[in-house]
Amino acid sequence: MLVFLYTVGLILSCLISSTTSYFVTVDAHAEECFFDKVKSGTKMGLMFEVAEGGFLDIDVRIVGPDAKTIHQGERESNGKYTFAAHMDGTYQYCFGNQMSTMTPKIVMFNMDIGDAPAVGGDTEGEEGSQNKLEDMIKELSVALTGVKHEQEYMQVRDRIHRSINESTNSRVVMWSFFEALVLVAMTLGQIFYLKRFFEVRRVV
Repeated sequence: MLVFLYTVGLILSCLISSTTSYFVTVDAHAEECFFDKVKSGTKMGLMFEVAEGGFLDIDVRIVGPDAKTIHQGERESNGKYTFAAHMDGTYQYCFGNQMSTMTPKIVMFNMDIGDAPAVGGDTEGEEGSQNKLEDMIKELSVALTGVKHEQEYMQVRDRIHRSINESTNSRVVMWSFFEALVLVAMTLGQIFYLKRFFEVRRVV
């Protein structure tokens, strides 16, 4: 029972500390960058989704402490990138909207940072088994965090698709109304023309 409570507490603490998602507005011709300082070997994962703005695309760039580009993507709507830090230092990930002339973009993102790799050999006995249990709990918490993030992104996508559907529906209604007006105008015009045509034939 004590082990179960300890497991649940550790999972909840991991979830609470690592499931924060952020929203950032990237103006036209602008770039927003964020930084995380980690140790070599630490696993990092960037997930993002463009929620609003333009064609729902953004430029993404991940740069290491040595100024080398780890990942670079152009005009992406969403993505998930996982990598291990190759050296100690500050890593930056940037969202660029330089391609847009006047439309800002709203991006939802989060950076999952794992624990730094342990230094030293494995311990034996009860302490070693406890460390293995903690590792399994951390893996489970990472999996649950991934599920939570996927749910958040699905909610964002659902909102985006609902907005697109409503916009398309309103355009279809307006176009149908316009077509109805054109048909009524053409019908009245034909009636008026035929009426004048027969009146002219009677006079002749």
